[in-house]
Amino acid sequence: MKKQLLVTSFLFLSSLAEAQTILNRDPQIAELVTQISADSLRAHINGLVSFGTRHTLSVSTPGASTPGTTTAPKKGIGAARQWILGKFQQYARQSGGRMTASLDTWTLQPDGRRIDKPADMGNVMAVLKGTDPTDTRVFIVQGHMDSRVSNVMNREADAPGANDDGSGTAAVIELCRVLSRAQFPATIIFATLTGEEQGLLGAEHLSERAVREKWNLEAVLNNDIMGSNHSNETNIIDNTRLRVFSEGLPANMLKDTTGRIAQIRNFGNENDGKARTLARYVKELGERYVENLEVVLIYRNDRYLRGGDHTPFVQRGFAAVRLTEMNENYNHQHQDLRTENNVEYGDYAKHMDFEYLRKNTAVNLATLANLAKAPAVPHDVRIDVRNLTNSTALYWQAPKTSGAASRNVKGYYVLMRETHWPFWQKKFFTTKLGMTLPYSKDNYYFAVQSVSDDGNESLPVLPAPNLR
Repeated sequence: MKKQLLVTSFLFLSSLAEAQTILNRDPQIAELVTQISADSLRAHINGLVSFGTRHTLSVSTPGASTPGTTTAPKKGIGAARQWILGKFQQYARQSGGRMTASLDTWTLQPDGRRIDKPADMGNVMAVLKGTDPTDTRVFIVQGHMDSRVSNVMNREADAPGANDDGSGTAAVIELCRVLSRAQFPATIIFATLTGEEQGLLGAEHLSERAVREKWNLEAVLNNDIMGSNHSNETNIIDNTRLRVFSEGLPANMLKDTTGRIAQIRNFGNENDGKARTLARYVKELGERYVENLEVVLIYRNDRYLRGGDHTPFVQRGFAAVRLTEMNENYNHQHQDLRTENNVEYGDYAKHMDFEYLRKNTAVNLATLANLAKAPAVPHDVRIDVRNLTNSTALYWQAPKTSGAASRNVKGYYVLMRETHWPFWQKKFFTTKLGMTLPYSKDNYYFAVQSVSDDGNESLPVLPAPNLR
């Protein structure tokens, strides 16, 4: 009996291992993940911290036109953004002409809140153009470069901002370094934003630009406070979990006049908006390529009393999520530099875990690379609800785009999960434009992904009910 049990266990484990082959890693992406360096990230952080403060209203570089500023080329956000721009330009030179770097500048007038004088604003951006001229898809990875101390208007005091948000900015710089040599059909934008601490100002500017210029923006990964492994109060130390925050129903749907909210309520899709769909994708890809890391899905847009640069994108209807460390240490966020009762306050690099930051940066890389290599999403995905059946029929059209983004479709995955389950449980592959499954549409959620020749999956698309 014991021998029989061992044989049965062996067969079960063998079948489980075989069932998991659907999650084979793309060799190119796996190799790129290995190039993310903890030492390189540490150097980026040290470079950012060296500017003393990166407060949005702090001193700027020579030639800045902001009234009332002091020329100080080695201190302040103006100097910091020129340093980041130099990094992007350096990496652009190794891209074979596919990457360009720029400083997107504008001027803000005083607003009576957190802008008390005309402010010279600037987001630093690098654009890695896709190799397929017919593929218009854009993916953004971003962090905010500005820092602060206890008083959000204090532009003079040193504010190292090593973790908040030097960590997210360093991650973007490192991703730019590694991915600049790679080629993808779609376009990736690396953005370090200004004005987050003054009210998400850089993200407001960039998201509005995406709307105005009609970018085909499919996903935004916002990285903010992602490099510390321990918390104050609870003293938890853990570098094996990363949170991804995602909105349920975006704010732009609250004034819905098309009946979309009524349809969402009617069919129970409140938990499957664009941001949640992206968050599940980040979890699957991050855990596929990064060892010893669990991606934890947090089903709210952000933390209590806080906000992040993904929010302006969500409010404009884009798929955007926030990646942030599992256990925050508030002694090292938004604090004047000081020691009280033997407790050191301040956002210094010495409080960070650079191996943890490496893993979290690698999650971004795996997600971005898989998205940019994947075909465009399937078009007109439908679920047949015209009849009472215990099976589910789905059908769709090939991606709308022409060129490689459409030709590179090997087939499609139909995804399935129980209605109470937080992420997808099963995948079914087909080369056809439809599939009927022996599972009741009343008991499960479904979605469809395009799959490339290399096995890269697009974002999932939930089906619209076919009522006619």
